Parts: sequence; C-alpha cells; structure tokens
Amino acid sequence: MKKKTRIEVCFTPNLYPLHIEDFQVVVVIDVLRATSAICTAFHYGIEKIIPVSTLDEAIEYREKGYLVAAERKGKVVSGFDYGNSPFTYMNKEIKGKTLVLTTTNGTKAINVAKNVDHLIIGSLLNLDALCNYIKKLNKNVLLLGSGWQNKFCLEDTICAGAIADQLLSSNNFISESDSSVAAKYLYKSARDNYFGYLKASSHRKRLKKLNLNRDIKYCLTPNQTNVVPTREDNYLILSTS
Repeated sequence: MKKKTRIEVCFTPNLYPLHIEDFQVVVVIDVLRATSAICTAFHYGIEKIIPVSTLDEAIEYREKGYLVAAERKGKVVSGFDYGNSPFTYMNKEIKGKTLVLTTTNGTKAINVAKNVDHLIIGSLLNLDALCNYIKKLNKNVLLLGSGWQNKFCLEDTICAGAIADQLLSSNNFISESDSSVAAKYLYKSARDNYFGYLKASSHRKRLKKLNLNRDIKYCLTPNQTNVVPTREDNYLILSTS
C-alpha cells in the first residue's frame, strides 16, 4: 500500500522550529500582500526576486543599483521603487529584471524557511497551479503562514486551508494535526465570500485605512495566475516543472 504524504499548517514563523523536522516542502503564504505580489510579478515577467528581511539589506542592494521594493506596515518605504501592491507589478518595465524585495512579514517568513529542500510561494492567486505542483513533488508539506509580526493572521490560515482541502481531497495526503483541521474549516466557512468573511480581520482593517481595498479584493480572488515561484539559492524563480 502506497504511503501517504503529510500536510500540516504552521500559523506563524515563530512556530516554525516546532514543525520543520519532518517536512521537505514549505509553502510560504502571505495573502495580504507579499506572496500575492510575488506571484503577480512573475506573472508579468519578472525574472528573479531576492527576498531580504531587513531595510538595511534592501538599502545595500539599492546602492548597488538593483531595482528594490520595500514595504513596512502596508506602506511603501520612502526612497524605494516599489512596495508590495500587486498592481505595482502589472507593467512591462519589470519584464526580465531582478527585483529585491523586503516586506513586513512575507520576506521574513521566506528567509526563516530558506534551508528547506523545496520552498514554494503560495497565495490564493495561484491556488490550483500550486496544488498541482505540490502533488507532483509527493513529499511532506508544511504550509507556513507569514502572520502579522509573528501573530496569527486569518487570511493566511484560510489560504492554507484551501490548499490543505485540495491536497487532502486527492487522497494522497494525510493530516495528523489540529492546525490543518482548523485551517480547513476556516476555509470552508469563508470560501463563498472571502472579502466579506475577512471584514473583521485585523489586517484587512489595517489595509482599508490605507485605501487599499482594491488590493485586498484582488489578493482574495483565486486562480488569477498559473505561476509557481520557488526558491533556488538566494533567489525566487519560476518553477520549471
């Protein structure tokens, strides 16, 4: 009998050390907005993304002439080219370029998991393509929510639940943790109206105050792209399989 692979959810990066020992694949999720912006940038032709955790690192790259995007607490950091709005990357100017990106939560989560065998960027935007890619890998998968400053985020957990639901429905995966069960039930409660369900969530409120409702609606719209970004060395690139 074929052994089924495992899937679990890690709600925040600070919990990551408790989970990683048995997982060869980590999917980093930051629905609002880092991983959604990353998927959008690759969809529109960016060649590579270098995720960095700190503004100091971003400044060093900027001084070397790189195209740099920096966001903190929902806002573009003064002096940088871009933030992490997906709409920023819907232009021809980024095609074929390398982008350095730092964000409040998402790039930090990416770098927390940088030593895993397979690091993949996940969002609602690439949901089906992502799940198909994971199925082909056939390895134990940890879904890592970026959270908000190491605190639980509802939208990341809902996205993790959407991924878990698809993989578990394939009958090739099993879950042995309550985190996956909780994420899946949250997803099933929210899937008919993500935008309405997240009305009371802290991060949606935070972005709404910055007049970013358009970003929120876009990031909560599944299957806008088939790209699956993965990590290779210090870069995010498009998967080739």
